[in-house]
Amino acid sequence: MKPVEISEFKNQIAEEWRDNIAPFWLRYAPDEKHGGFHGWITNDLKIDKQAEKGIILNARILWTFAHAYKLYQNAEFLSLANRAFNYLTEHFIDREYGGVFWTLDYRGQPLDTKKRPYAQAFALYGLTELYLATGEVKALAEARALFDLLESRARDAANDGYFETFERDWTLADDQRLSDVDQDEKKSMNTHLHVLEAYATLARATNDAGVKDRLRAVITLFLEHIIHPEKFYLKMFFNEIWTSKSDHLSFGHDIEGSWLLCEAAEVLADAELLAQVRNISVKMAQSLYNRGLDGDGSLLYEADAGGIIDDDKHWWTQTEAVVGFVNAYQLSGHEYFLAAALRVWEFISRYLVDKQNGEWFWKTSRAGVPALEMPKLSQWKCPYHNGRMCFEISRRLA
Repeated sequence: MKPVEISEFKNQIAEEWRDNIAPFWLRYAPDEKHGGFHGWITNDLKIDKQAEKGIILNARILWTFAHAYKLYQNAEFLSLANRAFNYLTEHFIDREYGGVFWTLDYRGQPLDTKKRPYAQAFALYGLTELYLATGEVKALAEARALFDLLESRARDAANDGYFETFERDWTLADDQRLSDVDQDEKKSMNTHLHVLEAYATLARATNDAGVKDRLRAVITLFLEHIIHPEKFYLKMFFNEIWTSKSDHLSFGHDIEGSWLLCEAAEVLADAELLAQVRNISVKMAQSLYNRGLDGDGSLLYEADAGGIIDDDKHWWTQTEAVVGFVNAYQLSGHEYFLAAALRVWEFISRYLVDKQNGEWFWKTSRAGVPALEMPKLSQWKCPYHNGRMCFEISRRLA
């Protein structure tokens, strides 16, 4: 790629945050009547004012706009981050048993009170980012409390790692599934991936030896149990002793994990570990490049031992491919990774960006037809993946 192409690539992505993603969330997300954020907005901008409110949406808005404020010093970004922080601490945190609830009703009352380490990690991630952006000590205190809770209540002392789901009082739940599409197994790659990014951010913010020790332990779990040792993809579900219980492949998680592992290892400043992780990261990106890309350059969704099982083009997987391939290019010098990132971005710009109502469509078919029935905002449709892509590419290609 020529320098002018790289510059245009970077500029287009910066403009996407400034002119499309950020304005959508600033305008439509806040619930001015009941506080916090609406729980459901359809693709054509109809708001369900009585939809439940999820911690994942709230925590991801917190992280995204705290990070955006850190980068751009925009007062509107800080206002939205503070709204997320205040609502999280006032409504989602369980002051009796600790941790954050999974969902609230539209008035802010607890609805699903299960404690999922996935959710605790995202709350920790967002709270820590607000501290990094503003120096808000209350946010850091809440983040450290969640770290202590994960270590004391959610971690498997015998085999390491974190169980999937607990009841409100932190007794292990009978049904371990994070969501309806997940398997009922004690441990998952997905939860550990987001514990990884949360602990990396907390370690960066505090330089705390105990946090760094646990971050190293989570990286080790990936190296020893989660990354397939020959094929370099992320195994998805496990029992308590780390026996793999699924042959499914999640292409978006594979490429996301490839760069998040590097980010985590960089925090530890261990040259040997960092070299090992970077080597594996490039192999993970190469493996995905070989088997996960469609002919139009976009990323397919899922496969199993028999081949592709879901060929839709989800918004979040494409964003992680852009960052992951740029990361692989920076580590390896292989220009085809950079070219792959650009092709994914071209697919996003052409098919996923909603040029009429703003933000992005949830997914398209393999032919590029958007799934208009899917929401524009929900517990799982947040600004974190596409916002973070914009931040990462702006930084990496500066």
